[in-house]
Amino acid sequence: MSDSFPDIKSVVVRVITNKPVRKTPYQVKGVFMRQFPDEDIIPMLNGTYRDRYLYPRVQVKILNEQIYLIGINEGFNPVMSLYEKLEPLDFGNITFDIKDCDIESVNNQFIPSEKLVHYRFITPWVALNHMTGGKYKLLTNQEKPSYLNKLLGQNIIFLAREVGITLDQDILTKVKVSSLLPDSVDDNKWGAFTGEFKTNFVLPSYIGIGNGITRGFGTIYSMVSSNAITFDQGDLDETDIEEIDETEGVDSISASDVPEPKRKRHSKRNKKKFNSRKKHNKPRKNQRKKKNSSDRNQDKQKAYHGHVNRKKPRHRHVISEDYDIEDESGNIKQVGSDQADDQRFNTEKHHKQQHKF
Repeated sequence: MSDSFPDIKSVVVRVITNKPVRKTPYQVKGVFMRQFPDEDIIPMLNGTYRDRYLYPRVQVKILNEQIYLIGINEGFNPVMSLYEKLEPLDFGNITFDIKDCDIESVNNQFIPSEKLVHYRFITPWVALNHMTGGKYKLLTNQEKPSYLNKLLGQNIIFLAREVGITLDQDILTKVKVSSLLPDSVDDNKWGAFTGEFKTNFVLPSYIGIGNGITRGFGTIYSMVSSNAITFDQGDLDETDIEEIDETEGVDSISASDVPEPKRKRHSKRNKKKFNSRKKHNKPRKNQRKKKNSSDRNQDKQKAYHGHVNRKKPRHRHVISEDYDIEDESGNIKQVGSDQADDQRFNTEKHHKQQHKF
């Protein structure tokens, strides 16, 4: 392969257990972290590499009540290593025995295609965040399909860059959704669609596109390639969607039109400087002034009349793989959420709560 299109491998492992898995991806990742703490896959699950990889190289999904492990490029070997060592998964309140595993590895992914390749979203595509969702509402029904096409094109360009692809040709996209009215997702003001799409770019089955991919959203499935791990065809036929017409409604987007997302780097020097300033500004114990009763009464009076200055909460944005990135001015932005969820869900306290019934 050329330098522009290196040979990128992907692997999908479907874990077949003795009973249906009715757990979240976060819970499954928590079990992996507890049972296999020394495996190379763990830093790719617990957020250690969130500044290095904006798009997760390892993805865990629950599809048809089965566990799927997806490894992309740098995540290929870690998934293969874990696959060879899988043992019964102990969730505390239930244990799943591993009966078998289906595995499929594919080479030469993330490359342009001369023909449009057909994919289907087997989980809802969360295309709209709080910024793009506001703009989407202002569009006419005639304008909305093109807007979704371009959002998908941006997603694909971001993904290609993340795995080291240099794009010198436009990305073509044609999305067909079951309804132009998005479904609401959680409390994030996200908008999701069910449907399918065609593009001139080769993508691995079972990877995620859009927002919320660590929760399993935006999972795609190739409708034309010979997938060794086939998805239940009955589930694919549940959504009634017309065949995509390639003769019209195909949009084009250039990589030069999509600015690269900024990566936040926290150097040791800045961290040391911040800690030093924080320590210097911290009052000593004997210097702290204790409020007397008159001071407290004055505070109460100010609060009653609405004069108390309350500090506004600071919002800490973290790097995530969310890359649904066009704002109203056409600038590219990120919405940090999934990595924060990983940190919140993958804690001992959370998993203890999840195991109580």
